[in-house]
Amino acid sequence: MPDAVFADPTLARLYDPLDPDRGDLVPYLTLAHELGARRVLDVGCGTGTFACLLAAEGFEVVGVDPAGASLEVARGKPGAERVRWLHGDATTLPPLQTDLATMTGNVAQIFGTDDAWSATLRGAHAALVPGGHLVFETRDPAQRFWEGWTRERTHRRDDVPGFGVVETWTDLVDVSLPFVTFRGTFVLADGRVLRSDSTLRFREHDELVASLEDAGYVVEQVRDAPDRPGLEWVFVARAAEPG
Repeated sequence: MPDAVFADPTLARLYDPLDPDRGDLVPYLTLAHELGARRVLDVGCGTGTFACLLAAEGFEVVGVDPAGASLEVARGKPGAERVRWLHGDATTLPPLQTDLATMTGNVAQIFGTDDAWSATLRGAHAALVPGGHLVFETRDPAQRFWEGWTRERTHRRDDVPGFGVVETWTDLVDVSLPFVTFRGTFVLADGRVLRSDSTLRFREHDELVASLEDAGYVVEQVRDAPDRPGLEWVFVARAAEPG
């Protein structure tokens, strides 16, 4: 089940206004051009910001996400008609022939079990043409990024059009590595309090390389994330050609 922040209709509509600066997506757009992709699969597309950005640049885009509420937001965005939206995940895709598959933000870390992660990698692989690429980001566990997920460091009050002032913060709930659980709290102007719990899995570098190789990829590069230097890895893996 998707986290409430994506699946709850109210929280899905708040997602973009509360995180309007998506400069973290620009390097992925640059990579899509760099890799010569024409057709892109956005796995865990959420509210569709990256998918619409790609479509505006002339890419053929498929966006897939298990959260129906987020897809409703995505379908209402300017340019959304140029994207093929699918309700599901990488394991439920129809036959596709894409040059690039992406997982931005926290997507690569939501798969808690080895089976779920492997199935996702293989599902993306099946959607790629031979020699196509998978690109995703994941946080380096050695940097202990979760230590900043506290109310003191994350508390905000934002005036959101259509909602009024919304108060938000994050609380760290549990650290049982490789799993980290945190809770987002949202206090709306009408007095409603909404919460969303999320658990991320922090995989080690060598673990990720091994999982990619097992799923039929060749790791070509591991880059530093431009927006979080020293904190995240960006994996660029090629789907190995048969034989």
